[in-house]
Amino acid sequence: MDGSLYEDRSALAGGRIGVGLVTPVLLAGGSGTRLWPVSRARFPKQFVPLIGDESLFQAAARRFDAPGFAAPMVVTAEDFRFIVAEQLDEVRVAAQTVLVEPQPRNTAPAAVAAALMLALAEPQALMLLAPADQLIPDAAAFRAAVERGTIAARDGRIVTFGIAPTHAETGYGWLECGQPTHPGVESLTRFIEKPASDLAATLLGNPRCLWNSGLFLMRADVLIAAARTHAPAVVAAAERALADAQADLGFVRLAAQAWSDAPDISIDHAIMEHATNLSVVRFDGRWTDLGSWAAVFAEAPRDATGTALQGRASAIACENTLLRSDHDGVELIGIGLKNVVAVATRDAVLVADSGSAQSVRLAVETLKARGVAQATEFSREHRPWGWYETIGGGDRFKVKRIHVHPGAALSLQSHLHRAEHWVVVQGTARVTVGDKVSLVTENQSIYVPLGEIHRLENPGRVPMVLIEVQTGTYLGEDDIIRYEDRYARV
Repeated sequence: MDGSLYEDRSALAGGRIGVGLVTPVLLAGGSGTRLWPVSRARFPKQFVPLIGDESLFQAAARRFDAPGFAAPMVVTAEDFRFIVAEQLDEVRVAAQTVLVEPQPRNTAPAAVAAALMLALAEPQALMLLAPADQLIPDAAAFRAAVERGTIAARDGRIVTFGIAPTHAETGYGWLECGQPTHPGVESLTRFIEKPASDLAATLLGNPRCLWNSGLFLMRADVLIAAARTHAPAVVAAAERALADAQADLGFVRLAAQAWSDAPDISIDHAIMEHATNLSVVRFDGRWTDLGSWAAVFAEAPRDATGTALQGRASAIACENTLLRSDHDGVELIGIGLKNVVAVATRDAVLVADSGSAQSVRLAVETLKARGVAQATEFSREHRPWGWYETIGGGDRFKVKRIHVHPGAALSLQSHLHRAEHWVVVQGTARVTVGDKVSLVTENQSIYVPLGEIHRLENPGRVPMVLIEVQTGTYLGEDDIIRYEDRYARV
């Protein structure tokens, strides 16, 4: 990292770190497959509005935008950094830091890197490690649970949150509680891996056993000390990655080579299962990690027949069925369905028995084996300036819809194998083609010849949308030469 940034602790503090505040550390780098087709590697479930109008990540950020909490720190992947920035801006939450992982290394390295960075500003800062893909509808009740755990955390305990179980769940890990350590806080006797159904039934009947939420509250220095004892290789790699990190457009990009040396291991396996200073706060409110379509179905509003509709979906004589369409141009109609999950996007459809919803990952594996792009990619691709989606194509041509945010600009670029024709359908574009700069308004068009240097900008205050027709011998996204780019992609 630039020496002045690394040494200037106030630059890292965001102005709101202190012993008395809890810093939420939102882990937003995962790429899930269990909610395919709306969640894919290029745009995973934490950024998808699964219940309501905001994403799970946005809900997590707003959950802790309250007195007693510092501005959040976010740990995310390289491909998601601009999605994080955009979604935070939409809900008007400002992160103190966004740490960018060059590659996924699981939760232990991410948590340790965050703790090391917080410790630069305040070694005893309280941090709440929070996966960004969980649904906790009663934010106030959960903040109260965090408050109950702060005294124990300040005393050097690592506090996790146990969820009051409602059924014999085999998809979650469990916790067993022991004796009280502080008011409203109990010791943690043991972690229990995801149990078989008979063991889950036994655990459900034991009042000391709770679901493991995967949330942890502790001082930064306490987590670092535990990691040095139980996972020294994680600490060593995280320290090197942070020492050589680079400030980049408001993000802190961890050093790639050092980060690649970090073990790929969860914080539970690396640290928590070995630590002896763990405590539990019970949380009786609703909580789910929405890890399957069955879980989404359970949380979705239903009609008198037990049917849930999301998006452009309709049901006729259906029972206990989830119908969801995520695209305005796709109408999903269910007739006479019972115990079915049907999910449609613009480019893929999933139909499954509701009892088989945990097996969706097998569909993704099947598609990957066949080399099908929909396994990991969407037709809509997000970029720091907005997004585009492919709406048609054929031999030697492709048609896209391009959405550019107000004030945003694509890079100054050229292509070796294609020409482009742009028709503006909303807003106004400022277009550079060679040495000429012009404004192109709605219903006007402009042609970009093959090989010509060009740039597209939105100088207005409303989104700009255009239709792009590409023609040429090769239309891949890697046919691009960048000369200037405000997002540091040159």
